[in-house]
Amino acid sequence: MAKPPFPDAIRRQASDIENHIIDEYVARRIDRRQFLRHASVMGMLPLLGGLPMLGATAARAADAKPGGDIRVALTTPAGSIDPITSADAAGATLLQQTGEFLVMDEPDLTLRPALATAWTPNADATIWTFTLRRNVTFHSGKTFTADDVVATMDRLADPKGASNALSVFQGVLSKGNTHKVDDYTVAFHLDAPNGNFPYYVSSDNYNAIILPASYAGGYEKTFDGTGPFKLDHYTPKVGAGFVRSDNYWGPKALPDRVDFTFYDDQQAQILAMQAGDVDVVAQFSVQGGQALLNNPNVSVIALKSSAHNQVHMRCDMDPFKDKRVRRAVALTLNRTGLVKGLFRGKSDIGNDSPFAPVFPSTNTSVAQRQQDLNEAKQLMEAAGVKPGTEVTLTTEQFIEIPGYAVLIQDWAKAIGLKINLKIETQTAYYGNATFGQSDWLDVPMGITDYAHRGVPNVLLAAPLLSNGAWNAAHFKNPDYDRLVSQFVGAVDLQMQRDLSGKIETLLLDETPVIFGYFYNFLTATSTKLAGVRSAATSQLFLDRAYFV
Repeated sequence: MAKPPFPDAIRRQASDIENHIIDEYVARRIDRRQFLRHASVMGMLPLLGGLPMLGATAARAADAKPGGDIRVALTTPAGSIDPITSADAAGATLLQQTGEFLVMDEPDLTLRPALATAWTPNADATIWTFTLRRNVTFHSGKTFTADDVVATMDRLADPKGASNALSVFQGVLSKGNTHKVDDYTVAFHLDAPNGNFPYYVSSDNYNAIILPASYAGGYEKTFDGTGPFKLDHYTPKVGAGFVRSDNYWGPKALPDRVDFTFYDDQQAQILAMQAGDVDVVAQFSVQGGQALLNNPNVSVIALKSSAHNQVHMRCDMDPFKDKRVRRAVALTLNRTGLVKGLFRGKSDIGNDSPFAPVFPSTNTSVAQRQQDLNEAKQLMEAAGVKPGTEVTLTTEQFIEIPGYAVLIQDWAKAIGLKINLKIETQTAYYGNATFGQSDWLDVPMGITDYAHRGVPNVLLAAPLLSNGAWNAAHFKNPDYDRLVSQFVGAVDLQMQRDLSGKIETLLLDETPVIFGYFYNFLTATSTKLAGVRSAATSQLFLDRAYFV
């Protein structure tokens, strides 16, 4: 097979880092998909856009006609809709209807320009410079400039505030380190090298919608943004409506309006879809969602993702102080059966690290952990754990998690470990989400839901670093901390893979957390509706949607 063409004109315009990525692709050390993902992080796609090997963006379908009202079923938001503090899936869906990001994280994890048209790192990836889009206005009429980006990022990175994005920006971007170069250029001066930084200010970080510099709260009254829809009405606990913005900088939205109705549970949303009361169910799970999966009048969008449910074991509490016990529990899982039974195949098997198959940096040469009850029993015996030892697994009443907990309970019996289950409401389980005031962070064993991320960085850091904000396993390992720091700072994809292999191997040995699976993100639409796009970050894009 001939090597893909890269004209000298592209080589001359590319930086040393960019030429290295091109070399990796030409040498067949990375495939086309991996090349595109990594090239998008470096902001190379505009440079490569003319190459025939790169697919052009999909043209609008010939029968797409403007007009219509799209009705969406959405879980009731957990609290007020606030771009700084919102932390739930429904909040993320609503924020994105009128707000936009500097960068869009596409379902295939490539990055697409949005309010930023280009971005590039310096040599060691400590400074990232973004060029902003011109001729953009907020719905309130203000012109979008670098001042809005600086103010937005400073609000999100303020350690004295209540920003939900601090879990992303902590140790990465500090308040005051987003600098205006000119009206349409900003430079992010990072706390440490970061080879994947564009994901941190993309739709992957759903709090990072750009607000006017003058924003002072009261978002629910205005939903002021730069997106293709603008607010018509919002009623807490009831629903929201958005209409086409005729002043949008890009292609105008096809629907006249989109209306969201809030529901307290999944079953009510499914019944609404079956009755024809809604055209879209924003998200549903396999457990309980069979009526949608088997309905010939429903189309299901299934996206590969890094979303998962972590089983943590306290490394500072018996019986889990001994890593042999943690490994033994992990070895009881029938992962193939889990994926087939609990998810009907709509998930990927996990290998006890955050490196999901969807990530190009995942090192697939590391052997997959399989169920091995004999080895598990030997480990329990070597650790001196007596048959009949009891431990309580505490978790939340959410999607398939209770069913997963029952399976773990049954599998553990085979090695003499008696697991008692405590299933709580999400409010009780998460508590104040701080150590000492949260069952999630304090119990000896738990299962916690984790949303999709476009890169593994946050999943490597918050729940597993020694000082991680979500370190429910109380795992402290200097070697792990060092490897993660090196991984986060690496720009070269092969270096990331080499480091991920070391991290995966270390976590298989230590097993503070079991990553049993990474489930698909599911959205349901009427077969009469086309052009709906969803993202595993709980975002729903309706601007190109139309009725057939």
